[in-house]
Amino acid sequence: MFVGEQPGNEEDLAGKPFVGPAGRLFDAALAEAGIDRNQTYVTNVVKHFKWEPRGKRRIHKKPNAQEIAACRPWLQAEIDVIKPEVIVALGATAAQALLGPQFRVTKQRGQFLESTLAPYVMATVHPSSILRAPDEEMRRLEQRRFVDDLKKLARVIK
Repeated sequence: MFVGEQPGNEEDLAGKPFVGPAGRLFDAALAEAGIDRNQTYVTNVVKHFKWEPRGKRRIHKKPNAQEIAACRPWLQAEIDVIKPEVIVALGATAAQALLGPQFRVTKQRGQFLESTLAPYVMATVHPSSILRAPDEEMRRLEQRRFVDDLKKLARVIK
């Protein structure tokens, strides 16, 4: 089970998670790591797209603690039904929602953590953070690190 923050504009319009630019990057990283996306369940902590208008565009706005708490029963129900062997939090919002507010992706990314949520729990960056890297070299480096995190995951699920 992969858990992101919230739907983006394209996800909101399509009604499916991770189908926009970050989703395409996610799919490529999964494939490179040897993980079949069809064998995964992908969801978000917050179930609605929070945004603010900027011209004709809808720009992502970070969900607040109340919105995260309001959506927690739906996420917990998904976990209860799926009973995943592995949960991967994608980004800080998802990691903190699942692992507590003190969790820092920057310090603990790619590590398996003790949790009652699933036998294997890990957090890594959200694919959209790679897209926001300041230049092409940093994007390549961050994508490599993301794929490396997913390869660690692939070793425990095979």
